[in-house]
Amino acid sequence: MIRLPEHDPPRFIAVEGPIRVGKTSLADILADRLRAERLRDAEDNPFLEGFYRDRPGAAFQAQAYFLLRRYRLLSDLDLASTARRTVVSDFIFEKDRIFANLNLSDAELALYEEYHALLAEQIPIPDLVIYLQAKPEKLRERIEKKNVPFEHRISDEYLEAVVNAYEHFFFHYQASNLLVIETSEIDFVGRGEDLQQLLTRLSQPVKGTQYYLPLGSATAD
Repeated sequence: MIRLPEHDPPRFIAVEGPIRVGKTSLADILADRLRAERLRDAEDNPFLEGFYRDRPGAAFQAQAYFLLRRYRLLSDLDLASTARRTVVSDFIFEKDRIFANLNLSDAELALYEEYHALLAEQIPIPDLVIYLQAKPEKLRERIEKKNVPFEHRISDEYLEAVVNAYEHFFFHYQASNLLVIETSEIDFVGRGEDLQQLLTRLSQPVKGTQYYLPLGSATAD
């Protein structure tokens, strides 16, 4: 079992990053090792197909659906000091605005921002965010390998825009402690050595923004 720092251990950990970077896999591993409650991002958005097919209005519909689902998931958390538990999530609430800024028109974004501002005030902030990075070409390889319907419709241009948007967001992120991990050359799912090195780093305290650049030669799922 992974050991957390003895002083102020994180009770709410969130793993983030672009599509197929490995955030769901890492969150599953951490939740298992920490015997933590696992909070999963919404995956059943009925408007995603229309969005990937460029259906008019589908971008706003998909974004509004994600916003409300993520709000409900996070607002239901009981993170009071008397609730002795750890929570591991594979998303943060702020990710919603990353995609809203990419996908919505100016008028849609203005309306979206009003709803987001109202809901964000009621959302708990993670003690630790783990941001997984990967190069766009590596994410493309993983998309092809995973072979999920509609993901193949994601253009290289859009994938690069998502990666750049994440980079910009987390470059300015200060809401909680942040550990940035480059995953392009490691496989913490298939390679025990990569996983052990990562867990060893996560057993150490993270204060402010810190970076972890592991050595490896494989790929993550």
